[in-house]
Amino acid sequence: MGSLLFQLFALLTVTAAVGVVANRNAVNAAMCLLLCLVGVAGLFVQLDAYLLAFLLLLVYAGAIVALFLFIIMLLDVPGRSAWNLRKLPTLAGLVAFALLLAGLGSLVARGQLRAPNPNATEGVGAALKPYAYQLFTTYLLPVQVMGFLLLVAMLGVIVLSRKVDGPEDAK
Repeated sequence: MGSLLFQLFALLTVTAAVGVVANRNAVNAAMCLLLCLVGVAGLFVQLDAYLLAFLLLLVYAGAIVALFLFIIMLLDVPGRSAWNLRKLPTLAGLVAFALLLAGLGSLVARGQLRAPNPNATEGVGAALKPYAYQLFTTYLLPVQVMGFLLLVAMLGVIVLSRKVDGPEDAK
């Protein structure tokens, strides 16, 4: 079951990462980034690193991607049209992909690319417990104040970037 979940989260992460790079619409690319971060958080949970998964979802998926979406929507970035493929960059990309496949093939052929023994490694999540305790006890107020300041800054950007159509009444 664990191997199946790992493969599903890895597939989700890789597919969403390709979606970030290949997407022409900036909003769709940001949403693919959000899916990619959720996949990475799932991989962290598989490694028993629950704090890292929670912080990744809280900080990156919750704050950074939301900030990206606000900026993209405020700037009103139009999506680009169809792919403009030229011969030389396309050929260079295909050669680089072929070299990557050749390198991976040589690693597999020599037997140097094998999975580690899961029983030989110790859990990563246990060492993060003191950090989690400090974050949610001693440093809880500064983290909350910083979140409030970021919210005020985001609201300030929204107010300052709003478009005014006609003259305003000055009182």
